[in-house]
Amino acid sequence: MCRLFVGADPELWSSQTRSIRMDGMVTSVRLENLFWMVLEEIAAKDDMNVPQLLHQLYNESIDEGHDLGNFTSFLRVCCLRFIDLQLKGLIPSSQSDHFETLPTEDILKVEADQNRKRGQRKAVPRAQH
Repeated sequence: MCRLFVGADPELWSSQTRSIRMDGMVTSVRLENLFWMVLEEIAAKDDMNVPQLLHQLYNESIDEGHDLGNFTSFLRVCCLRFIDLQLKGLIPSSQSDHFETLPTEDILKVEADQNRKRGQRKAVPRAQH
């Protein structure tokens, strides 16, 4: 099993720092290359580049009242959720489907239900043998 992971191209986990201008301020974001690749895919779905995507994610998160003290962690979770939602069939993997055309509230509800069920399964103690 581990060979599947350790045999991957080391460039995937090499980090890269990118400077991004948001609201007139320049900030740096350091992520592993694989996360940058996923962010590029997410941005392309809505005909944006990565700096535009990060700026939009940041602003919309602030508008929602989120504390983005660790913006880099937020971006990693966004990438993992994007892949997870695709694997679960909740968002299409085709490049032609823009996010604004998706039934966002329905997707969030299904995801929350699945996460709640997953949490309940973990909370159930295993039978002793």
